[in-house]
Amino acid sequence: MTASASSTTAPQQGKGLSSAEATRRLQQYGPNALAEKKVSFIRMLLGYFWGPIPWMIEVAAILSAAVQHWPDFFIILALLLFNAGVGFWQEYTAGNAVEALKKELAQKARVLRDGKWQVIDAVGLVPGDIVRIRLGDVVPADARLIEGDYLSVDQSALTGESLPVTMKQGEGVFSGTIVKQGEVLAEVTATGGNTRFGKTASLVEQAKTVSHFQKAVLTIGDYLIYVSLMLVAILVLVQLHRQTPWLDLIQFALILTVASIPVAMPAVLSMTMAVGAMMLSKKKAIVTRLESIEEMASMDILCSDKTGTLTQNKLTLGDIETFKATDAQEVLLMASLASRAEDRDAIDEAVLQGLKDTSHLKSLEQTKFVPFDPVRKRTEATVRSADGDTFQVTKGAPQVIMGMANLTDTDIKRANEVVDSFAAQGYRALGVGIKKEGEQDWTFLGILSLFDPPREDSAETIDRARKYGVFVKMVTGDNLAIVKQIAAKLNLGTNILKSDILPVPEKNKNFSAD
Repeated sequence: MTASASSTTAPQQGKGLSSAEATRRLQQYGPNALAEKKVSFIRMLLGYFWGPIPWMIEVAAILSAAVQHWPDFFIILALLLFNAGVGFWQEYTAGNAVEALKKELAQKARVLRDGKWQVIDAVGLVPGDIVRIRLGDVVPADARLIEGDYLSVDQSALTGESLPVTMKQGEGVFSGTIVKQGEVLAEVTATGGNTRFGKTASLVEQAKTVSHFQKAVLTIGDYLIYVSLMLVAILVLVQLHRQTPWLDLIQFALILTVASIPVAMPAVLSMTMAVGAMMLSKKKAIVTRLESIEEMASMDILCSDKTGTLTQNKLTLGDIETFKATDAQEVLLMASLASRAEDRDAIDEAVLQGLKDTSHLKSLEQTKFVPFDPVRKRTEATVRSADGDTFQVTKGAPQVIMGMANLTDTDIKRANEVVDSFAAQGYRALGVGIKKEGEQDWTFLGILSLFDPPREDSAETIDRARKYGVFVKMVTGDNLAIVKQIAAKLNLGTNILKSDILPVPEKNKNFSAD
C-alpha cells in the first residue's frame, strides 16, 4: 500500500536515509508507483467468456445441445471462441506494447542514501528520502523544498495553468510536474497513490460506466429475445390447441429461442474493431480495449483540456506598449538582453523567439546576468557594447520595474491601465527597463505581453469534429479572461459557464466553453 508520511525519524540532511531504513519504508509504504491491478494470463482469457455478451452466446450453445442440434452447437461454440480469441489477442499484444513503453520511459531520481548521492529508479523512492531536483526534471514524488533558492515549476499536467509557478524553501512540489528553472534539495513527503497525481488518477479510475458498445449489443439482443419469446408463447398456445406432444413442443420452442439469439453479431463486431485497431496501430496509436474504438465512434461530446491540448503550452510574445523607448523593437531588444537562452526559462524563450532582427545582438556582449528570483521578481544583465560602453537592462513584474524608474503620475496611470488591459485579455505583462552608465535612475522602456496561443490545427480540428457531429467543450481552470480569448479564437462560442452552476456533486473553479 502506498502512503504519505512526514517521517517521525527524519533523516540527517547530510546523510539521507540508510539503505536499511529505505528498504523498511519501501515495505511499509509500497513502491512509488500507481497501483495496477495485474490480471493473470488465464484470468484475462476467461474474462472473455464472462459477461452479458458471452452469456447470450453460451445460452444459445446450451439450448442447441439440449435439443441435440450438434451442428448448431459447434458453430455457436466456434463463434464464442473466435469472439474471445480476437478480444484476448488484441488486449494481450497491446498490454505488451504498453509495458515495453513503460520500461523505456522509466523515470530516474537523484537521491541521498548512506551519505552518498545515487541515481535510482523513481519507483524506489520512499517518504523521507532527500532528492535533488533541477532544470528539466520531472518531479518524481510529492516533496518539500528544504535547501536552495527557488524552483520554477510547470504544473500544467495537474492544474492546466501554462505559466510556471515559483516555489520557495518550505513549500511543496507535486509528482509529475516539470522543473523549468532552479535547483534544490527536497524531502519526499508522499509517494505512489498518495501523491496529488495519484489521488487524481484514483478519482478517474472510480468513474466506471457500462460501455455504449455493451448497451447497444444487449439492447439488440434483448429486443430479438423478447420478440422470440412472444412468438414462442403464441405458438405454444396454438400447438396446445392442436394437442401437439409436449416433447415436440419444447424442442420447437428451444429451436426458435436459439435462432433469436444474435450469436454471430459479437464476433462480427469484434473482427471489425480488430481491423480498426490494426489501422490505428499503423498510426502509432495503441488500442488496449477493442470497445474503446466503438466508444470513440459513438462520441457526440468531447470535453478537452485547454493547456497543451487546444493551446501550445508555450508562451508567445503579444503586443508591446512603448513608454520611453523609441519603438517596440527597442523594448524587445532590451528584454532579450535581459534574458539567457541556456536557462530554458519559458519567459526568456518567448522574448528571444519574438526578436526578429538579431543583428544588433552581435555587437552587444552580456557580461553579467542575475536570473529571476521570487524576491526581486525580475532578471538583470550588464551589457557591454562594441565601443566599450556598458549599461544595465532588466525585465520583470511591471510594478517592480516601474518602482525603479522615475515616472510621472501620468506615466504610472497609463502603465497600470496597460497592465489591466493585458490582464483583461488573459495576457501576462512584463516590464522592461534600462540604466545607462553614470545614471542613477532606471528608464522605463515599455511593457511586453505574453500569452499561450492556440495550436495551429486546433480551430480546423474543432470545425472538422463539428461536421462529424462531435461538439467540443473546453474545460479549464484558467481565469475567465483567458477562457474568453481562447474560445473566441477557436470558434467555440461565447457561452462560458462556471462550474458552480453546473449539476455536479462537487464544486470547483473550472470553466467550460461551449
